[in-house]
Amino acid sequence: MTKSSKRTPLWARLCAIFGCVLMVVAGGALVAQQVLVSRYAGAVETQDLFGNAAAAGSEQKVSDIKGPLNILLVGIDPRSDEQTPLSDSIIVAHIPADMKQAYLFSIPRDLVVDIPPFAKTGFKGGRSKINAAMGYGSAVGNGKHDVVQGFDLLAKTVGQLTGIPTFDAGAIINFNGFKAIVEAMGGVTMTIDQNVKSEHLQPNGKPRPRLSRCADNSCAHPYYGPQAEYKKGTYHLQAWQALDYVRQRYGLPRGDYDRQRHQQQFIKAMAKQALSKNVITNPAKLDAVLKAAGKALIFDGNGHSIVDWGFAMKNMRSDDMTLIKLPGNSIIDNGKYRGEELDSSAKDFFAAVRQDQVRNFIFRNPEYINTNS
Repeated sequence: MTKSSKRTPLWARLCAIFGCVLMVVAGGALVAQQVLVSRYAGAVETQDLFGNAAAAGSEQKVSDIKGPLNILLVGIDPRSDEQTPLSDSIIVAHIPADMKQAYLFSIPRDLVVDIPPFAKTGFKGGRSKINAAMGYGSAVGNGKHDVVQGFDLLAKTVGQLTGIPTFDAGAIINFNGFKAIVEAMGGVTMTIDQNVKSEHLQPNGKPRPRLSRCADNSCAHPYYGPQAEYKKGTYHLQAWQALDYVRQRYGLPRGDYDRQRHQQQFIKAMAKQALSKNVITNPAKLDAVLKAAGKALIFDGNGHSIVDWGFAMKNMRSDDMTLIKLPGNSIIDNGKYRGEELDSSAKDFFAAVRQDQVRNFIFRNPEYINTNS
């Protein structure tokens, strides 16, 4: 991989967070504004993310969307097709058979896993951080990379980790489109649960200057100057403020785990905002949100369009989303950070997902629920 591809842009990990919310918004919006159905359906790019086209032979319509369902959502930072893509956010949404709830859990991007072989690129398999799987599966020759093909190997890797044999739908969400969605919604109202200083932006939203000696990205903290600050309390944040707040981890007591909690809080806040009267009953704003969503997504509904999925989930709201935190720890080898590993109990949680028993699992293991969401 090139030096630029080794960098880990934090913005991109926010992208997949909104994927499930988009489907919920689609359902509520399309019921309220049926005239937008064809426009929204046509705006979303549909691709074969799971490599099923050859196996399927001819296109066939699958049965009606019924639970239980598992949806894989992946966020990426926009890159050219000459750069190796990395999945900076990986989220699985599990929807039980009754279709009344959604359980969202994140796979840590630095989780060390076994990545299976992938014949399309000649990758022989190996142990690495899971966010590298998309890169190992993306090469298409002549120095080019395809995120859709990379998604296929990532899905196989997540499936091998969780034991989920197949996913019912999937989406790739890019940062540029994601940011446009947030702006189209006019920002978001959310509760900040701890004081946070920005590593990246000044109080006016402009980037902090970078130290000249850190031009080669060798510094852990390459920025200097005044920092944007976010104080405890409930605020309506502009798009840049909300995105900056939920990307921070430096200086927080629990580092990346605090950031994951803030991102999960952001999920519900965005869902609530998207389904508010301020958006749903405002045709111009709703149209802007849906068009931005269409530009942000590459979707595979396994025979169903995103509109079909929106209608299937039309009764679900932000309060119906339960946010799951998978317990884990950092792997430190001779003082060096090597990645993340999950607690052994995660195997029991994954079994509950496969057996559609998540509700019973979290009843017995309430520590898995993000109580600060």
